[in-house]
Amino acid sequence: MKQNRVSQTLLEPFQALRNGVFARLYFAQTISLLGDAFTWIGLALISYQFGKAQSAVILSTALTLRVVAFIVFSPFAGVLSNRVDRKKILYITHFARMVIVVCMVFITQIWQIYALVFLLNVFNAFFTPTYKSIIPHIVDRGEYRQAIGLSTATFQLLGVLGPGLAGIMAVWFGARNIFLVDAASFVLAGILILTLPAGKLQKENTADAGQKPLSAWQDVVSGARLLFSNPLIRFALMIEFISAVAGAQILVNTIGHIKQGLHLTDRYYGWVMAAFGVGASVAAFFSGSLDKSKSRRTSLIAGALVLGLAIITANYVGFSVLMVLWLLAGLGQSLAEIPSETLIGENIQDSQQGKVYGSHFAFSHLWWAIAYPIAGFSGSKFPGQDFLLGGGLTIALLLIALLARKFDHRNGQKTLP
Repeated sequence: MKQNRVSQTLLEPFQALRNGVFARLYFAQTISLLGDAFTWIGLALISYQFGKAQSAVILSTALTLRVVAFIVFSPFAGVLSNRVDRKKILYITHFARMVIVVCMVFITQIWQIYALVFLLNVFNAFFTPTYKSIIPHIVDRGEYRQAIGLSTATFQLLGVLGPGLAGIMAVWFGARNIFLVDAASFVLAGILILTLPAGKLQKENTADAGQKPLSAWQDVVSGARLLFSNPLIRFALMIEFISAVAGAQILVNTIGHIKQGLHLTDRYYGWVMAAFGVGASVAAFFSGSLDKSKSRRTSLIAGALVLGLAIITANYVGFSVLMVLWLLAGLGQSLAEIPSETLIGENIQDSQQGKVYGSHFAFSHLWWAIAYPIAGFSGSKFPGQDFLLGGGLTIALLLIALLARKFDHRNGQKTLP
């Protein structure tokens, strides 16, 4: 009996795949995410070809352009997904990205990297919020959290495994031809997208959209207002910002700590970041099963607290303990970040979800745009104490978020339907 219960818990995240429409959408996104790993490995290799001294500047600029594209365009993507056939948005933006990836084979100038990366992520900014807004409409409410957890876990897992596989493919095919492999993956994912039944991807009446005057900016503002007016989602967004502050410390300062603090090689950096990715993947798979409450408060608070405690002592431990801490940090980050998406699906009306998901996508990247400079400042100004400061800031922000939530509760604010 106990063994059956354990087996059921382990298989629970995969139950959503019994839904054929979600399974096709999920595998299309998985193939696309694997292709993204090929894209960034190829860009890293091409950046290196332009000169070792310039490669870091090129990649950091490209990453900044990526975030800017997400922040600027994703709110409008959410509005568009409420007005236009979502299947059309998916396949148009998907095949546009495929064409851009093919163009990367012919890069000869640095500015071409910047232009193509920005264009690629403009279309990404339309594809991803639309993909997320579809899931609540095609998955039963009882399996929605499992579907979101499975999607997020796959994203985390491919973040660990994808670059390694892409590196192997780059050795076989070469730095530039890796983009052609990436384009081939887009073709496979595109076939799955084309087989999706358009009528099942959105429940709202799109016929009304044609009669409604197009006021994209008003809808963008409306999406942000809905996002922040719901107390449950607002608290989740605060925790997401805290997670970004802690996560940026890990992504920005781990390499310096490994190389200068512990005097170890790049191989150890790979291992410790893999531990972080594995922790995030495990928590994402089972987050829906661990906390089934309406508010997801336990998951949110526990995730942020684990993150803060994991990094606050990282400057003063050896490599083996750091591996454990980064595994726990990965667990904490998934627990802190996943609930916001599920809360949108469960608390926002179907007709409003597209623009709210778009707004959430923009703000979640804005949090990272704020968090990266904080991590860079602490790493450059306080080497050897950067994680201590980052962990202390994480816990302080958590206390502020808890006080803000208590204030909301005292004011008697109610969750929107």
